[in-house]
This record gives sequence, structure tokens and C-alpha cells, in this order.
Amino acid sequence: MTQKDIAIVFDCGATNVRVIAMDKSGQILATHAMSNETDEDPHFQGGRIWDLEKLWLKLCKASKIVAESIDTERIAGITVTTFGVDGAFVDEKGELLYPVISWQCQRTTPIMDNIEKYIPLKNIYKISGVYPYAFNTINKFIWFKENRPEIIEQSHRFLFIPSLLINKLSGALQNDATMMGTAMMADLGKREFSKQILSAIGVDKDIFGPIAEPGDQVGEITKEAFDISGIPAGTPVFLSGHDTQFAIFGSGAQLNQPVLSSGTWEILMSRSKSFTASNTELGNNLTTELDAVAGLYNIGQNWLSSGVMEWFSKNFYSELSGDDLYETMIKEAELEMPGAQGVMVDSAFYDDGTSVNSGTITGLTISTRRSQLYRAFLESLSFRLREGLEALETAGNFKAERIICVGGGSKNRLWNQLRADVCNLPIQLIDQKETTVLGASMFVFAGAGVYKTANFARQKINYNPQVVNPSSNKQVYDQLYKNYIKFKK
Repeated sequence: MTQKDIAIVFDCGATNVRVIAMDKSGQILATHAMSNETDEDPHFQGGRIWDLEKLWLKLCKASKIVAESIDTERIAGITVTTFGVDGAFVDEKGELLYPVISWQCQRTTPIMDNIEKYIPLKNIYKISGVYPYAFNTINKFIWFKENRPEIIEQSHRFLFIPSLLINKLSGALQNDATMMGTAMMADLGKREFSKQILSAIGVDKDIFGPIAEPGDQVGEITKEAFDISGIPAGTPVFLSGHDTQFAIFGSGAQLNQPVLSSGTWEILMSRSKSFTASNTELGNNLTTELDAVAGLYNIGQNWLSSGVMEWFSKNFYSELSGDDLYETMIKEAELEMPGAQGVMVDSAFYDDGTSVNSGTITGLTISTRRSQLYRAFLESLSFRLREGLEALETAGNFKAERIICVGGGSKNRLWNQLRADVCNLPIQLIDQKETTVLGASMFVFAGAGVYKTANFARQKINYNPQVVNPSSNKQVYDQLYKNYIKFKK
């Protein structure tokens, strides 16, 4: 009998969608990626949506390529992981009643600004733990109630985006706990939707259906899904959910061990047995989400990261692309001195409706080189990391011994060294670069019975950690950090 030792993960990100086949040892057997982007909302001028059918077709095209590269009889199961908060209202068959509003859409900014007409912000935050970002799911619900109430009235379910894709694979209408934890509508302590918050905004809890856990099987690949995806009909379909939670789990992080997931967004989180969501944490921009394992929480901060760097590279290194682009940028910036000749950056270039500024560059002269600008951006993001780490340590009452760094941003050697220098902590890198997919695959293997639990699956992974230690520039970077804090104020 063929051993069932392959997990298929549909990984839908903001800039790329990928399908990866991974075996139980964490080895990638096949992968294929395609670009992703938002579309304009045909029902709302200037609005941004995810075209679900386009996403689905891209994932299926990638899936067919992957399936042709492996022995499909070895597939133990399939799952879907995506960014948080986004979703859509559907009918009994899972058909969309309105497109998926993207987290990049600005229509909900005024709703977050005026949330207190429904419920005091401090009350929502205390219960949900989620920082009041304009793109949070709660604001989309309120937008529909205020602008398109008939959509809610006609709907059978609200499905988060991984569940919309799970529905395409299996026909199931099932949400998971990790996505619920991003909505700003959950009672984190009870690991369920909050009756108080839902009542305040006039939403019936039944619209979400029963909430399942990562690793729960929700169905099987249908004949229709096989025809388009190449994954055999009858293959078990399991839940995973929000990519951040699976990146943290897949990194091998233990309790109170900070993990920096560096991608379009830089997300610094620590797994914890408890959380506090008071005005202090709110003032420190902390957000708390539900861990992939029941009973645990992920406390952290989010800020735009590689998204800012992509803007920078397009505008200052437009003649280069691919590996040549990144190697040139890094080599040039490595020749610059700490402090980038006085150039300083506040890299809050994404307007989330809460920032006073949407990004600032100062210290420019007619002699400023692009390499100094690039170094200043990397230093700024490293200072932002230290800021977030200090807030996490205070909230979680712990002292970090090192930071595990995963994601695309962990491949940048200069950035890693700056992180180590600015935080005066070792930066731990691991061989497994695809930690989101790795973490999600562990829940597939646990659900399929290949391993007893996801934790047991994780124990079988050889992470082969590499460490970037701080240099001897502690005093220099301590002073630059102080200058950065003053600059931001």
C-alpha cells in the first residue's frame, strides 16, 4: 500500500498564490507560483476586491502543474492558508453574493474611525484583542449593514477567504478558529465569536456557522475540483487558516519565543498562554490572535515591510529585476556607514486610517545616493522591529533571548545583520523557508493520522538553525534608535 506522506497546501498571499507539495519531513517536492493582485470593485467606485474565480483558477493551474510532478497516490490531504480578515457573504451553495472586499480597500476607514457609535473601542479591544485596523472584518460587516443590508439578509454564511477556497475544493461551508481570531469580533478567551460585539453591531452568530479547528477534516476533493485542480477526487480536505499562525507554528517557536514573519507585512508575534488587551497594549499597537493550537494566543504587532521595499525598488532601481536587483541593492548599501549619512525614514507608508503620517524621509541632500536611501529604509524597519519587540516583552512579561526570522525578508543578509545589531539579539534563521506551508502541512498530517498531533509532526523536522549575531556596534545603534524614536515623535 502506498504511504500517504504528502500534504498539498494552497497558499494564497497578497502578491503571489502558490501550491506546494510537501512531505512529512518538511521537504518541498513540487511548487508553482503565480502573481496575485486586487481588482476594482464593479459595484463600488475606487473599491478593491479579490476576484475569487480568478484566484481559484490560478491556484488550480498551479495545482495541476504540481500534481503532474508527484505521485498523487501519496497525498494525505490538502489545505488552504491565506491572509486574514477578508471574506464574503454566500448563499447555501457557497455562491458569492458580493465580491471579496480586499484588506487594501479604503472604504472601511471612516467606519473604524467612528466605531464607537456602535460599541466603545476599549471594550472591543479588551474582548477581541485585535488592534483597530481599518481593514478588520468587523468594519466590513458594518459597511454592508450601512450600505448593502440586503446582502446580509440574503446570505446563508459569511466565509473567510480560505474557507471560500475550501468550499471550491470540497463543497464545505466551514470557518476555522484562526481566521475568526483576526476578525475583531471574537471573544479570544472563549475561542468563539463574541456575543457582546456581535449584538452591538447587530449580527447573528449563526451567519458564521460552527467554528472548527486547524486539522479538522471538512470534506473531500469533489469530482469537479479534481477536473480543474488535478488533485484526485476523494482526497481529504483539512482546515488550516490564517497564514501568520501557521508561519509561527512552522518556525518551531516555543512559548515566549518571538518570531518575525517578514513578507509584504512584517509580523512580530510570540506564542503565549495568556494575553492582556488593556489601554496600555492598545497604545503600544499590539494585536492578539488565536494560535493554531487551542488554548494559546499570538501577541504581536504588524507593519508594512516588503511592500514598502517593493515601492522603493520600483522607483530607485527600475533598471534591475530578480536576483540582480536584490544583490545590487544589498551590495551598494553594505558599503554605506550606519546612519546612512543622516538619512532617516519613517516607513509607515501604508495609510491604515490610524497613522498621522503615511511615511517620511528626511536628511536628503543633493549628494544623497540611492544606496543610502536603501540602507535608511532597512535601518528604519529594524528600528521598528526593536520598538515592537520591547512592547511584546512588556505585554508578555518576558525577555527575548533571540528572534526567529522567517519569510522572504529573512533572505536579505544585510537586513538580518541590521536586525541583530539594532535589537542586540541573535537572529535565528532556519533551513525551512516556507514556514507557513510547513506549519499548515503539519495539521494536514495530524488530521490524516500520519502523526498523532501537529506538535508531534513538528518534532520530526530538522530546522538546522543558523544564527546571525550582533556586531560590535551596540552603542552606535542604540544612539541611532534613540534618534529614530525622537524623529517619529
